[in-house]
Amino acid sequence: MTLKNVKPALNKIAKSLEEIQNTREFLLKNTREIIILCSRSIIAVHKGDMKTGKDNLKKADILLKKYKKKTIEGLRRYLVTPEQEFVEAACLIAIVEKKEIPSDEKLSVMSESYVLGLLDCVGELKRMVFDKIRIGEIDEAVRIFEVMENLYLHLYTFSMYDKVVKEVRRKIDVNRILVDDVRSAITEEKRRTELIKNLQNLKK
Repeated sequence: MTLKNVKPALNKIAKSLEEIQNTREFLLKNTREIIILCSRSIIAVHKGDMKTGKDNLKKADILLKKYKKKTIEGLRRYLVTPEQEFVEAACLIAIVEKKEIPSDEKLSVMSESYVLGLLDCVGELKRMVFDKIRIGEIDEAVRIFEVMENLYLHLYTFSMYDKVVKEVRRKIDVNRILVDDVRSAITEEKRRTELIKNLQNLKK
């Protein structure tokens, strides 16, 4: 009988595929909580509530480590998005606290997640710069912009890896526009501040 070995082979394969499918569904369902926690962390940081930001980030980190242990080889790609959000939040907190931005090894994330997370962080830095300008903290706005610009300059060469890192080129193109917009805003604000200063000196 020529099919003697087929049935046990297919049974074994079916069992393996079922395990993979179950793990995939588990990751898709449960990693949403990580993304939500990271979003809450970023929102809290923008509001100046660093404690809540750090608490949510810590919860996200615990869940990430837990799910990584459950991840079967070949399904790690389903952790890219939650890791990406985690990197974004962790780096934003570090920048606000004037600390060194953590490495991919320090955060225990995949290289793809790290690059994409840093690119997303650039967008959050734009928002933070405009918030600082609005409340008159121009020096802090300049500091954050310098980090933002340097991040972009370190990342823009990664556009050549667009075939292996999903959407990296599009994100880099967007970041170039963001950096240019913020540079223009800071330049304008500096000129406005200088003009006001000169006018005040004339009145003395």
